[in-house]
Amino acid sequence: MARFKRILLKLSGESLMGKKGYGIDPEHLAEYAQQIKEVYDMGVQIGIVIGGGNIFRGLSGATQGFDRVKGDQMGMLATVINSLALSSALTAEGVPNKVLTAIRMEPIGEFYSKWKAIEAMEEGKVCIFSAGTGSPYFTTDTGSSLRGVEIEADVMLKGTRVDGIYTADPEKDPSATKFTDITYDEVLERGLKVMDLSAVVMCNDNNLPIYVFNMDVYGNLKKVMAGEEIGTLVHH
Repeated sequence: MARFKRILLKLSGESLMGKKGYGIDPEHLAEYAQQIKEVYDMGVQIGIVIGGGNIFRGLSGATQGFDRVKGDQMGMLATVINSLALSSALTAEGVPNKVLTAIRMEPIGEFYSKWKAIEAMEEGKVCIFSAGTGSPYFTTDTGSSLRGVEIEADVMLKGTRVDGIYTADPEKDPSATKFTDITYDEVLERGLKVMDLSAVVMCNDNNLPIYVFNMDVYGNLKKVMAGEEIGTLVHH
């Protein structure tokens, strides 16, 4: 029995690089698709947002002389590339899916609306939401919060490279300790780098729990859905 009926899964673009320094590692992408299939087979309705940092990040582009708005638009297009790659990998696993874009670009993807997304998920399709919010100055973290709230997800699952939220960066501070659960307010007060501030505030305002876990350990997504406490839950 799945812990949640409908989820918004947030994946980072950087994670798709696998062992490469840039772009998409086909083996890593296939592993993600296989993990998603395991949860799909549990009868869970799935929406996905994936970042574009493995290809282009708008904010870093702005520091290198790109116009910020154009840089963010390039980042949005990077998320579309990753979404198409994930769609292809899911299709190879026999998982029906649909790519929706926040910017019109048919026939690459269908223009997003909440009702199209919910209808598709209820019909048994995984929905991949690409191009962020469609507006500059917003990250895919905020895009995930927005889509999660819109599709009335039970939870946002944030798949990262670490196994939860710590008092400090565990990769830099070996004395950092992990939270099993934490409130939105405490995340904001401590300044913990869970997601962008605007994303956490949106989840808080709309009571969308965030569950942070390590997606790079194969099988972890299914463990989360089975109710195993392997990450950190952010809630009221």
